[in-house]
Amino acid sequence: MERPALGAFFLHLLALAFLAVGGAPTILPGMHRYVVETHQWLTNTQFADAFALAQLAPGPNAMYITLVAGQVAGWAGAGVATLALLTPASTLTLLVGRLNTRYPHAPLGHAIRRGLAPITIGLMLASGWVLARSVDHNGWGAALTLGTVVLVLCTRWHPLWLIGLGALAGIAGLI
Repeated sequence: MERPALGAFFLHLLALAFLAVGGAPTILPGMHRYVVETHQWLTNTQFADAFALAQLAPGPNAMYITLVAGQVAGWAGAGVATLALLTPASTLTLLVGRLNTRYPHAPLGHAIRRGLAPITIGLMLASGWVLARSVDHNGWGAALTLGTVVLVLCTRWHPLWLIGLGALAGIAGLI
């Protein structure tokens, strides 16, 4: 596996971070496409495993970006990816926070917030789709994913119960 040029890797992740509205989970489809599909630095399974491991570990949701980049390009890649992720988020947070404090009832601010909500929801759904495609290797896995989505949308069950049921299905060898 060839290692990426760190400058190009940084610029690509920086562009993803600027364009992804809604935080680190919304970067997932673009990062998956770049790392797995375009350059084949990782397999679908390796990418999904890195995401799952980062979500299990205590800390920020964005840890999967650093972990995936570390697998692709070592410590330097992890540092570059973390810097690319934090730069736009920090800059935009400071800028928007300052403007919102100064002009809390500005019509443009309300329009931006209303407009970004559907984009964020779409990017979150795309992230879920990429992860489901990466791990559903048989009909049972797809059925479990679909059933989980339906239960989350139609019931008030806590998601941890569904995660536990998925773990039991995995232990039983159903998926």
